[in-house]
Amino acid sequence: QVQLVESGGGTVQVGGSLRLSCTVSGTIFSIGAMTWLRQAPGKEREFVASISSSGSTTYTDSVKDRFTISKDDAKTAVYLQMNSLKPEDTAVYYCNVVSVYNVGYWGLGTLVTVSS
Repeated sequence: QVQLVESGGGTVQVGGSLRLSCTVSGTIFSIGAMTWLRQAPGKEREFVASISSSGSTTYTDSVKDRFTISKDDAKTAVYLQMNSLKPEDTAVYYCNVVSVYNVGYWGLGTLVTVSS
């Protein structure tokens, strides 16, 4: 059974940094993309960043130059380094992994709160 577990969330002041981790237990054959999404209170879940199997990355405009997504294939893990955090980054952050067969898996999320 595949499980995704996010960690690294917490409360940080404006301008601070956090590093989120998402580890995968179980076996996912042929991972395609690994993605971070977030959902702020009262808002819909939105795309934050993704990394493909080849390592190419994509970011939403609001986090470019502040967030960095990376992965460790040996550990089947994906990370999100978040710098220069803003109050509008406050959200529950979710990890999503999709196999090349288009089977998707979700974690339960980790809460990030940026206080001003």
